[in-house]
Amino acid sequence: MKLLLVDDHGLFREGLSLLMQQMPMATGPDDPAPTVLEAGSLQDALTLARVHPDLRLAFLDLRLPDAQGLESIQRWRQACPQVPAVVLSADDRVDTVISAIHAGAVGFIPKTARSADMRRALTQVLSGGVYLPDLPEAPTLSGGHGHEVPDHGEASLSLGLSERQLEVLSLLVEGQANKDICRVLGLSDSTVKTHLAAIFRKLGVNTRTQAVVAVARLNLKLPPSWRLSRSE
Repeated sequence: MKLLLVDDHGLFREGLSLLMQQMPMATGPDDPAPTVLEAGSLQDALTLARVHPDLRLAFLDLRLPDAQGLESIQRWRQACPQVPAVVLSADDRVDTVISAIHAGAVGFIPKTARSADMRRALTQVLSGGVYLPDLPEAPTLSGGHGHEVPDHGEASLSLGLSERQLEVLSLLVEGQANKDICRVLGLSDSTVKTHLAAIFRKLGVNTRTQAVVAVARLNLKLPPSWRLSRSE
């Protein structure tokens, strides 16, 4: 398994890389340690992504020499839509976290996080989940339907999400547009919209960003997009 760590501080990359290589992977405790690639700029990261098409996950800083703020995520998503991105940032304000998720990140890890948090985040994302730091309640996170979604693991069972809806939700979480979801799953645009409407209703949300936050809070495990088969 190949992971990519993008940060312009060499010592930070080195320390985090060593930590990642010591972590048990979500694919199984007997699997070999991951290969952690490193880049100090977004351009170097994009070059590595072209050289390593089997890259599974990227960790992006929001302050790179050649990309500032959400530009890092946006350019990465445009160039490498098949590789999920997790944000690493010293700025863990709620607005920053939500903006990163809205831009297509599948997780957000503050640079102040402890090693245990990093292990939990890596395991959660690789197993199809979304990792977010603890967030205070805010209007931007409210579904606005006047009810709460059950707060426990394996929530997909009680929410009644079908296998296909979980696949659609997985691609939505990774920032895929409707047309890309249609292409990957071999579905029509109207079918995808119907699935999204059902997903939003069952999660008690109104927007894509709220759906991603709900996935993180419920600890939903979704099928990673690289496992999804293209079917008619």
